[in-house]
Amino acid sequence: MLTGETKDRETPIKAFQAGAAPIFLISLKAGGVGLNLTAADTVIHYDPWWNSAVENQATDRAHRLGQDKPVFVYKLIAAGSIEEKILALQEQKAELAAGILSDEHKGDVKFGEADIAALFEPLPV
Repeated sequence: MLTGETKDRETPIKAFQAGAAPIFLISLKAGGVGLNLTAADTVIHYDPWWNSAVENQATDRAHRLGQDKPVFVYKLIAAGSIEEKILALQEQKAELAAGILSDEHKGDVKFGEADIAALFEPLPV
């Protein structure tokens, strides 16, 4: 396990890379820079971060130079949860960025008052 409180990062990383640890749990915020996990073949995100770039970086840790097997990536999202709203926000954010940055989508995507109001709607019970 690697969290923000982990003092010795090298030992658990080496154990996982060598196959001594079959599973490696990592907090998104604890991963940091320079973490390569080419022994990983599966990445599971169970607590989405509002900024999808952080999740993408975490996924990319398993796709580093030296990776020689397919890597499967899953997001576990409970229906009706705040995480479901975060996932929808991530998708809207990606569409908005594509609308701004891509010539083919220029002007197609808008983020207006209704989108902001939806963030404050109560979750279904």
